[in-house]
Amino acid sequence: MRRPLATAAAAVVLLLAGCTSGGPMTARQVWPAPSFEDHSNRDGTSTPVADPIYPEYGNPALDVLHYDLGLSWDPQSRALTGRAAIRLRAVLAVPSIRLDFSPAYTLGGATVDDTPAAARLDGGHLVVDRALPAGAVATLVVGYAGTPAPVPMPSHRADIEPLGLTVTNGGELWTMQEPYGASTWYPANDQPSDKALYDIAVTVPEGWAGIASGTPAGVQGRTFRYTTTTPVAAYLTTLAVGRYTKTELTGPRGLPVQLWTRTGVDDSGRLAALRRVPEYLQWLEARFGRYPFPSAGVVVVPSRSAMETQQMVTMGGDVLRDAVAASSVLVHELAHQWFGDAVGPATWQDVWLNEGWASYVEQLYNGKGDPGAMERWERGARSQDASLRARLGPPGHPQADSFAEGNVYVCPALLLHELHKALGDAGFFALGRAWAAANAGTARDRAAFTAFVNRQTGRDFTALIDAWLDSPTTPS
Repeated sequence: MRRPLATAAAAVVLLLAGCTSGGPMTARQVWPAPSFEDHSNRDGTSTPVADPIYPEYGNPALDVLHYDLGLSWDPQSRALTGRAAIRLRAVLAVPSIRLDFSPAYTLGGATVDDTPAAARLDGGHLVVDRALPAGAVATLVVGYAGTPAPVPMPSHRADIEPLGLTVTNGGELWTMQEPYGASTWYPANDQPSDKALYDIAVTVPEGWAGIASGTPAGVQGRTFRYTTTTPVAAYLTTLAVGRYTKTELTGPRGLPVQLWTRTGVDDSGRLAALRRVPEYLQWLEARFGRYPFPSAGVVVVPSRSAMETQQMVTMGGDVLRDAVAASSVLVHELAHQWFGDAVGPATWQDVWLNEGWASYVEQLYNGKGDPGAMERWERGARSQDASLRARLGPPGHPQADSFAEGNVYVCPALLLHELHKALGDAGFFALGRAWAAANAGTARDRAAFTAFVNRQTGRDFTALIDAWLDSPTTPS
């Protein structure tokens, strides 16, 4: 997710003053970019973990393997009609199937393995009366219809907006849904540790477009289709329906890139900012290895923020008004495709793993070509760090009511800067490439990251990592 506006503003000020990070590298340096290796299970198998920050979401007793979503949107009646076929595995024996789902919908019947099953909505959950023994795999199919209703975001950010599928005044749809909000448009195991494969089909009015996360799989009549081959966490899915114009570009190695701008709303300047996506991807690949997915894209929505939704970044149109800010935010969200999407956090306690990497990579890009930029950025960031820890606590212990605030951006970015200084360019970028490639398609925690860093570098950085994640004050 885009860093909080206060932090963003400070970054822009530093950039305009020539005081952003960049490290000792120069614009011409290129590090080896090995082929990206996806070590995830191709059937969508995950190891779900109960989330300690938002325990009311997610069901660690179930592992969703695949979502097949058939959606239809009627802007006149404001009705979203859906059919979700969900293949899932019982991690533990369960007396019923329970997934997160919005009470805004009316259920239209359910089956489990083609047998009718009683289903009901209960306090933000879909409950299906079908017991499953441990290890059982079943397919739940449920129909539903209703008007989407987003939920409040648990944060004090200046760019705070409701989470989940939102209906505009003109009857269009868009969503950003971190840390939870996927369940505002489909039944979901809405926790970061349960990654699954997706097939999404969206039927829209004549002349409109349906855009979703994943690889474009063609358009049949008024139905737009998307698919995935690498598992996706529910919060990283996206959906936008409206009057859109598509621009197709080519990224590194022939990578297909789709840009979706709002017809009659997004001017040429905003499109020009988006056209630099292939350039950003090439810069990222040179340092962190091959882009992790078979396609890339950006969809513009009426928001003040941005989100690293997998393969299709969701970009607020307001962010694109300023070319400098747009560049920083696009690099940040694209960096997330390696750090946060390919490899995500097991629980929201480790959101710093996402935002620390994306924030630090953003700073490296902003200061490229300026050997002294890193030191100047560090001085400003350390001052921010002290204030953020005092107000929000250390990044390794985020507060439930302060999701994605500055402490999980700036503070872990400084941690990575310390690793960078200790390892040098070659060692640091090798670490980033190896972390993304070796853990693709999985969800990891602090212990896994620390063990990986120590193993990859042959040095023990445990004390340094713990200090930066746990200390109430800025480590010296």
